[in-house]
Amino acid sequence: MIKDKNIVLGVTGGIAAYKAVEIASRLRKVGAKVHVVMTKAATSFVTELTFREITGNPVTTTMWGEVANWNVEHIALAKLADLVLIAPATANVIAKAANGIADDMLTTMLLATKAPVYFAPAMNTNMLENPVTQENIRKLESLGWHQIEPDSGYLACGVSGAGRLPEPSAIVERIEDHFIDSDSMKGLKVLVTAAGTYEPIDPVRYIGNRSSGKMGYAVAEAARNRGAEVVLVSGPSALKPPAGVRIIKLESACDMRDAVLAEYPDTDIVIKAAAVADYRVRNVAENKIKKKDEELVLVLDKNPDILKELGQLKKPNQVLVGFAAETRNLMEYAQEKLQKKNLDMIVANDVSKPGAGFNTDTNLVKIITRDSDVKELPMMDKKRIAEVIVDMAKEKLQEKCRG
Repeated sequence: MIKDKNIVLGVTGGIAAYKAVEIASRLRKVGAKVHVVMTKAATSFVTELTFREITGNPVTTTMWGEVANWNVEHIALAKLADLVLIAPATANVIAKAANGIADDMLTTMLLATKAPVYFAPAMNTNMLENPVTQENIRKLESLGWHQIEPDSGYLACGVSGAGRLPEPSAIVERIEDHFIDSDSMKGLKVLVTAAGTYEPIDPVRYIGNRSSGKMGYAVAEAARNRGAEVVLVSGPSALKPPAGVRIIKLESACDMRDAVLAEYPDTDIVIKAAAVADYRVRNVAENKIKKKDEELVLVLDKNPDILKELGQLKKPNQVLVGFAAETRNLMEYAQEKLQKKNLDMIVANDVSKPGAGFNTDTNLVKIITRDSDVKELPMMDKKRIAEVIVDMAKEKLQEKCRG
């Protein structure tokens, strides 16, 4: 629960800073202890006195104030915080945070804290959509920061578009959800597989697929955020694993099978998001195969079906979730896979659709349960889809435990 949690609210220099006053007020009303850090630019929009009266706590605006109790203030705030919220988050502060620049109290404290960080971008539409800003946002998210996505609407600059700070009630609800969710899977072990597998042809070539691992890594992060012990078994991927997750890196389908089976007996939930190669080369060359004029013939053997094997071994108190990436007959193939492999849920997506499938930040999925319920999600960020998947898997486990 959020009651008595220490929230450090970073307020930056945008016109939406006035909404931060209501955010601080709402946080205090639900029992949080709010500590405001303002940038110099923010003080041009809202006064320090306003936040001090609203929160009942001192407001920090500079690194050069008088030292109290011999605490180095940015370190003291960094340690004190149960959560840091930056609202509004300007393009300038997002850029500085993404690149490790610490030239004021807020950005210095951000480098020093280990608390979860939520940031709510608010700016002109063109600034938000600028590739530099988008790259900075993606970088922060890859480091484990949580974006509260901006709304669309009429902006102070006189245009209508994306970049509007969400309503304070929505932002506070998101922060409350964080503390509700953060212990909701404590004591559970979640095993996630991600990315594709590489099946060697020779020492320099392989058979593989287009999977980046983004969906599986997002699932691992969502489970970690809910307090679960998470094991991420990953094929080759350029992604940085989420902090606090135990990572097992490997290449081939056979290696993935061995790793998964070793972890499976004491696992509560398995989410198999990896795109495992169906076949491997029978005779892997010891040396690089030299190019010749004639055709190269490779004989392929079928790889073990890891998901099917897990379905056969599944205990009554385990939940097994699979994925079905198809280019046609999506529902038919997904439901067939759900039954044949003894799954509790399957996440089906048509990878031929724009913005869905491999190497994208978004996806378009339908989640089918064993009792034939279908939850169809709109096109959305993979991190948001991951949260839905993990929550549904948790609910399925609770149903099983209730008998």
